[in-house]
Amino acid sequence: MLRYALIFLVVALIAGFLGFGGIAGTATSIAKILFFVFLVLFVISLITGKKRF
Repeated sequence: MLRYALIFLVVALIAGFLGFGGIAGTATSIAKILFFVFLVLFVISLITGKKRF
């Protein structure tokens, strides 16, 4: 999931550099959403993961 967020971030940067503002904005929004979903899933996996003592 983090991989897809990074891919959309790169697409947004390239589109912004080339002047495609609409595509860059959309790709940035998708990257933000995927990043926050990744963070939530990561925290959930940390909380529910097996703990070894």
